[in-house]
Amino acid sequence: MKIKRVFIIQAHMTSTRLPGKILMDLDGEPMLKRQLDRLKLCRTADRLIVATTVNSADDPIAALSARAGVGLFRGSESDVLSRYLGAAREARADVVVRVTSDCPLICPEVCDRIVDSLGDADYASNILRRTYPRGLDTEAFTMAALEKAAAEATSAPAREHVTWYIHTEARAAFRARSVEDSDDNSALRWTVDVPEDMEAVRRLWAGLHLSEKALGYRDILSYASKHPEIAALNAAVEQKKS
Repeated sequence: MKIKRVFIIQAHMTSTRLPGKILMDLDGEPMLKRQLDRLKLCRTADRLIVATTVNSADDPIAALSARAGVGLFRGSESDVLSRYLGAAREARADVVVRVTSDCPLICPEVCDRIVDSLGDADYASNILRRTYPRGLDTEAFTMAALEKAAAEATSAPAREHVTWYIHTEARAAFRARSVEDSDDNSALRWTVDVPEDMEAVRRLWAGLHLSEKALGYRDILSYASKHPEIAALNAAVEQKKS
């Protein structure tokens, strides 16, 4: 029987450092729309679902999801773990792939590698030991692991950060697999959390004409290495603590 792999993208408008960032313009389209277009190229994605909150502030996200032709689930703002569980149950997922909505340069090839690496493990990701740039973060886990985490996790970090219980609080209870690159490029920031990040992503997007061709991680990395002034734009940004 075919395993159903559901990509769930968590999204909300009330970012503390850059409110409304996911709908900011990226070469004529909202940033989230650009990210969804790239995720549609994942060969391992049987379905894409945007998981947002029930707050009216997130109604524009629901509207964008409909226009983009992807699924939508609305749930708790603070208990993101329960939101994921609701979305995964509604989609009847066997494997859940977690991506956040501030990663417009997400690479389908990297996502597929992580999903393929899950195998007989409970959880696989490229965040256990970081070697990829921030902004390519992808986590794949079984529905059973998500159900277990949702039933057992009680701490605020575990309810807010979805996989915290799996890879940190109760790591010994899960079979985890770390997916790593051959080189360490973890110092690069391709995520969007502050205005400097947005400027860096816009420069990479425009320089590579990514609206016209969906280039992957290696091509973006090659361009970035030739233009160190782009990485310098947000090199000093401190990553928000989980």
